[in-house]
Order: sequence, then structure tokens, then C-alpha cells
Amino acid sequence: MKPLVSIIMGSTSDLPVMEKAAKVLDDFQIPFEINALSAHRTPDQVMQFAREAYDRGIRVIIAGAGGAAHLPGVIAALAPIPVIGVPIKASISIDGWDSILSILQMPPGIPVATVGLDGAQNAGILAVQILGTGNEEIHQKMVAYKSSLAKKIEKANQELAAVKFEYKTN
Repeated sequence: MKPLVSIIMGSTSDLPVMEKAAKVLDDFQIPFEINALSAHRTPDQVMQFAREAYDRGIRVIIAGAGGAAHLPGVIAALAPIPVIGVPIKASISIDGWDSILSILQMPPGIPVATVGLDGAQNAGILAVQILGTGNEEIHQKMVAYKSSLAKKIEKANQELAAVKFEYKTN
């Protein structure tokens, strides 16, 4: 089985955040790989990874990084496939804003789809949606997933209807 998605992170300390993307891909039965690559510590490996990703069958890259968070942008500069950036609130982070802005504020021509701080779950969902544009089976799984989200809210409203307060009107 060859991976369609590559999850990369600046260091393994990012795994507690990035494993949420892995869980989504696992739930949707999308083959993926996970690696640590550092734009600052292993730049040669990052360049090789980005340049070879498409030829290896990778169709979406989810890149998480904290602090200066250059990894997603460097990958996007080199790889001609979608890159989803996950800003991570790291121990060296300025409340996560440094990561968010480093990933979000890319120059023209080098887009990185950016999710919210520590938003690896949404990155996984976005990767599935991207893959679903060219694969009907994946698309139908996403349609079913979205339907299940609506059903959760409907159930929550039924439960809320049973909650009693003196001045509650519904």
C-alpha cells in the first residue's frame, strides 16, 4: 500500500497534535506516512522529500510546525501538490501566533492551506476532501461523515430539550 498523504512535523514533540490528522486518515482508510523533518535542522532532507513527494504517489502533504514554523512554506515552495499547514503552539511559541502567521502569510505563488492552531484534525479532513475531488469512494465517505456531524447536533438538541430551567422557553 502506497501512501497518498504525508504527515510531517518539525519534531516528534509535535506528535500529540499531528496524530489527530493520522486518526482522521486512518478512519477514512486513506494510506499515509508520518515523518519528522526540520526546515532548519535537516534542510537537505526536506528539499529531497518535497521534490520527490509527487513521484512517490503523495497527493497531499500535511505539515505541522511550531515557533517560526517554516516547514509548511518550504515544502510548498518545492512541492507542486497541496500543502496543508498546521500551526502548533510549541513550548517556544509566542502563544501560537508566531506559528499561525508564519504559515498563513505566504508570498504570492506559494499557497499553504492553513488550519487553526493545533488543528490537525481539520487538516486531516481537508486532505480527505481534496482526495475526494478525484475519487468517488472517498467523496461518498466524506458525504456520510458530514451527514453524521449534522445528526450529532440534532441529537444534542433533543437532549437539550429535556433540560429544564424555570425560564427556558424551548
